Amino acid sequence: MTVNMWLYLAIGLGVVSLAFALYLYAWVTRQDAGSARAQEIAGYIQEGARAYLAKLYGALAVLVLVLGVVIAGVFSIDMLESVKLGSFVGAKNPLEGLYTALAFVAGAGCSGIAGYLGMSIAVRANLRAAVAAKVGLNPAFKVAFYAGAVLGMAMVGTAVIGISVIYLLTSDPEIILGFSFGASAMALLAKAGGGIFTKSADIAADLVGKVEAGIPEDDPRNPAVIADNVGDNVGDVAGMGADIFDSYVASAVAAMILGVSVGRDTGNPVYVIFPLILCAVGMLATFLGIQFVRVGKNGRPGDALNKGTIITCVIFGILATLLVWLGNFNPGVLIATISGLVIAVMIGFSTDYFTNDEHRPVQQVAAMSKSGSAITIITGMSYGLISVAPSVIGIVIATLVSYFSADAFGISGIYGIGIAAVGMLSITGVIVSADAYGPIVDNAKGIAEMAKMGHEVVERCDTLDSAGNTAKAITKGFAISAAALTVLALFAAYGEILEALGIPLKMDLQSPMVLAGVLLGATCPPIFSALLMLAVTKNAFLMIEEIRLQFRTHPGILKGTEIPDYARCVSIASAGALSSLVLPAAIAVFVPLVVGLLLGTDALGGFLGGSIFTGVIFALFMSNSGGLWDNGKKYIEAGHHGGPGSDAHKAAVVGDTVGDPFKDTAGPSINTLITVMSLVSSLFAPVIAALTVSNWF
Repeated sequence: MTVNMWLYLAIGLGVVSLAFALYLYAWVTRQDAGSARAQEIAGYIQEGARAYLAKLYGALAVLVLVLGVVIAGVFSIDMLESVKLGSFVGAKNPLEGLYTALAFVAGAGCSGIAGYLGMSIAVRANLRAAVAAKVGLNPAFKVAFYAGAVLGMAMVGTAVIGISVIYLLTSDPEIILGFSFGASAMALLAKAGGGIFTKSADIAADLVGKVEAGIPEDDPRNPAVIADNVGDNVGDVAGMGADIFDSYVASAVAAMILGVSVGRDTGNPVYVIFPLILCAVGMLATFLGIQFVRVGKNGRPGDALNKGTIITCVIFGILATLLVWLGNFNPGVLIATISGLVIAVMIGFSTDYFTNDEHRPVQQVAAMSKSGSAITIITGMSYGLISVAPSVIGIVIATLVSYFSADAFGISGIYGIGIAAVGMLSITGVIVSADAYGPIVDNAKGIAEMAKMGHEVVERCDTLDSAGNTAKAITKGFAISAAALTVLALFAAYGEILEALGIPLKMDLQSPMVLAGVLLGATCPPIFSALLMLAVTKNAFLMIEEIRLQFRTHPGILKGTEIPDYARCVSIASAGALSSLVLPAAIAVFVPLVVGLLLGTDALGGFLGGSIFTGVIFALFMSNSGGLWDNGKKYIEAGHHGGPGSDAHKAAVVGDTVGDPFKDTAGPSINTLITVMSLVSSLFAPVIAALTVSNWF
């Protein structure tokens, strides 16, 4: 098959994926929406989520427009030639700047569309899942998972269509870097902003509602409870969807850039788009695998989610083998693909061990809570640090196996690493479906409690929610590990682009410039994390004061005779989240440019290496320790160690509160940070190489 035929096939499968997402969307909306009271509560959540996303996307539209104009101008100039001649020279392709800018806008747009579609169905499915829980566990699970699959299938479909169309029009993978940069810019702000929003509300609701007022978690008397539910959707659905969309696109683009030299060496240009073909095969495997996701007689939703992931992996492995065999591709790319896929599953189960309340780490954290919050925090942090090792070892194994297997079969080892990242992300559709399921059932439980649907319904929703918490933790581990392999491929792509410009990358740690870059890069993830968590605490403080004020000035709220002002808390969370994004975004976009322009391309290579090393460690540690504390609290709430209201429960609530910004704000945002920094470096490599200060001497 020719390159164009493969691209048309990928676009066709992308359209099928989108059509399936729309079919599921229609199916979910046809389910029973319940009583007027339940619909009223769900309406508050829908209204708040739409209002926040409208503000976020409005701000992002301005940013995308400004950056698009800058990109169009910069890439219309041949920077290196202009510096040599002392005057501006147009690019070899006069339309390169325009194409790159349009690709950037398209990337942001596709990410936004997929995220909005997922959030839109999530705020409808939460109500319908709660109502379906009246019938049984399986119907409620089906509604929630199918709603999550809307985001999963829409995301992979729009990504593959977008990349394929751009390559059909331009035949230049470096222009597709613009598409990936647009997706990353959207992901950074959507995930970080959503994380600040959701954890501000969650912390405020817990500290004042649970601890001070002694009311249940999802009690409608709590003014922050709607903001908390809104945050689940904008942070864990739209935000996390944009985050994994970003890694999915970036891995494909990095491997495509590395595939240019492979295609040239082998005489087969299809290797450039082989990553896209794998993504298309992954979509087909996800479509088939989703059909097997259902709760069996044992009534264990977690097992159903895991079964769906494993079946999808098996189907993808079979299809990938057939693809390489029938398409006469180098066997090295198959080994690299399978290595990434296997390691993805291993990392998922490793994360499950450290965050699932059926295993020792969570149970130990819960037991230690009997000794107070300090011991809870120390134990959770310790297990969180230990949990980093299996994922890092998995990343190392995938890197080495993919590199040496590709090299052994006479193909670029670096290309093998890129393909391993694509293999790991090939099952993105089912992973995102399971992740989006989590906040949907969390909301369903809240709606069931607030609408007084009965103890049995709440209990069923709680069972679904427990599996959702573990699914979200696994997804975060998967996303972080996938981002690690992706940025390694992007790092190699950065070197490849410099090589094409005639400037080989020299990574000598004895060079003071490279060492300076490593140290500066290693500093960025912790500073970025601190800024996000400080934004959460500042926002939570304002909301806590608002809740206390409402309780104090309107005593009828706690008596149940007055309705709280939910909109005020939503407004505080929204305004605080958006205003807190400026500095973190500046770190991601401008710091790599400043380092490169001041210290040179080699120092920027060191900078990327340093940020990758500390970024992966920090992200895994914070994500897993936060999940530990969360499920430790839920384990106690299930009746262990004194149950709700006990001293152990109060200590566990403190641990969970500390873990909230760890696992839902800073941790999962770091992988987007290192992806954005890598993309900025690769995209602007010609500019940095031309204008670096070292050229002046």
